[in-house]
Amino acid sequence: MIGKLTGILSDKNPPEVVIDCHGVGYEVNVPMSTFYNLPALGEKVSLLTHFVVREDAQILYGFSGAVERDAFRQLIKISGVGPRTALGVLSGMSVADLAHAVTVQEAGRLVKVPGIGKKTAERLLLELKGKLGGDIGLFTVFAGDAHGDIQQALLALGYSDKEAAAALKNLPADVGVSDGIKLALKALTK
Repeated sequence: MIGKLTGILSDKNPPEVVIDCHGVGYEVNVPMSTFYNLPALGEKVSLLTHFVVREDAQILYGFSGAVERDAFRQLIKISGVGPRTALGVLSGMSVADLAHAVTVQEAGRLVKVPGIGKKTAERLLLELKGKLGGDIGLFTVFAGDAHGDIQQALLALGYSDKEAAAALKNLPADVGVSDGIKLALKALTK
């Protein structure tokens, strides 16, 4: 029903923001990945939304991009996973990380997200298999390039997802695996 909001960001109180659209303030729940990328208060913002109508509430969920919103919609289709849990998953890991966890069936990454236990993580992996990943373009970070191999090497060495992602940001796009690992390790030890 409401697919996109564009207006002035009038309030930020995680995970909720208020967007003033010509005098009407819309309360929108956003994942932390979107929240951290919002502009300053009083500036123009545009969010894709998902509108949820329940018996006791009408809630808007906002996302900075279509990939994030699509992942949210896939998550809430799973039995036992509501919008709040889906928002928690997207706040705890990027869509690329989620797609990678689904592709390699790695429940350990999902269990790190608050509110996701072992059984829920296993159900998410089972239900999302084939729905996230290369077939819908969410797995672009890991799709056959050296960066995916470099990230796997950093994770195997004990670095966190955030540390590995930060190291990958500074690498050239055409770097080889062995050179990339050396450069990433050098960046992480500074």
